[in-house]
Amino acid sequence: MMIAMVIKELKLMAREKGNFFFLILMPLIFIVVFGSIFNQANSQTLTVSVHDLDQTAASKALIKQIDTIKGFKVTQENHTSVANQVKQIKAGKLSSLVVIDRGFSAGLRNGKANLHFYSDAAESSETAPIQAVLKNIVTGYQQQKLAHVLQAHGETEAQIKQTLMAPIQIQSVTENSKHVDFMSQIVPGYTVMFVFFIMNSMVRRFFQEKDSGMIARLQSTPLSPISYLIGMWVPAFLSVIIQCTVLLATGYFFYHLHLGNPLAVTLIVLCLALCGTGLGLCLALVVRSENQGLGITQLLTLGGAIVAGLWFPSDILPSFAQKIGYFTPQYWAMSSLQDVMIRGYGLSEIWLNLLVLLLIGLAGLAVALIRFKPFLRAAAH
Repeated sequence: MMIAMVIKELKLMAREKGNFFFLILMPLIFIVVFGSIFNQANSQTLTVSVHDLDQTAASKALIKQIDTIKGFKVTQENHTSVANQVKQIKAGKLSSLVVIDRGFSAGLRNGKANLHFYSDAAESSETAPIQAVLKNIVTGYQQQKLAHVLQAHGETEAQIKQTLMAPIQIQSVTENSKHVDFMSQIVPGYTVMFVFFIMNSMVRRFFQEKDSGMIARLQSTPLSPISYLIGMWVPAFLSVIIQCTVLLATGYFFYHLHLGNPLAVTLIVLCLALCGTGLGLCLALVVRSENQGLGITQLLTLGGAIVAGLWFPSDILPSFAQKIGYFTPQYWAMSSLQDVMIRGYGLSEIWLNLLVLLLIGLAGLAVALIRFKPFLRAAAH
């Protein structure tokens, strides 16, 4: 009888278009849209607008030097006046402009060559890298000039190299760089976030059963309360597993997301499914109305997404928000997925995350068991 109930609930959940939208279609849309945006932003080439007033071999060499830098593309803006281009920057139609002044070539010989860099303050994220490149180029010219002076004073090439060497050397050591990209934030983040929308479906189903009189008639059937709860819980649990499988597979096949240890990812999904559906069962039997349950679900789902770092890395949040995030199941699920995907962790490193998700889910199921009899009495009236 319980198996028949599970099959019935699975069919009802499959027929409900809202379940497919919130559990599968909507997270897929989020992953595809934001994945495409950030992937494009990651591979974007910055355009450097240059107006060459000098038109000499030296100015052209400078332009070529900028153009050969990876991630930058030079467009020469000599067809209109500098004044008009500055007006375009003020109007927000152009983000920046590099002006090579007249006499640049001659100025290089006496150390007084001039460049002007006009930029839109509202576009600092785009103009700052261009300004940094210009400063690096200027530093290179300074080193060349100093090298010529030292050479004129009879220093050897080795001595010149030693003199020009920076007094402080930065040794960059990048960890976890192999598997880090935007998709390692987006795919697990939205997967975890939309798992908890299963609570919406579970709350709705219980109140549909209550309003139809099905729960009131339950006491006159041989089906035990525990069998009824299992019959309502199993379909939701299976739905979450299918949801996570589809979303993670999308990240793997379409965005080359590194999933890491298969066993670890599988156990995370199982514990996450238990956690989300356990809370959903608990919420369905605790709230007084369907609207109240849906409102609490939105608060837990969206609020948890913010403080748990599902939309963006939690380390950029204020410290108080990060501390709140530690008390959400989303944080433990997200950190475990990223530990496996990015850092290559196995079960021995994420066991605490799995335990927390497991305990939250079991606590939800325990509360649901306690609340079921009062729920039955309320449904009978």
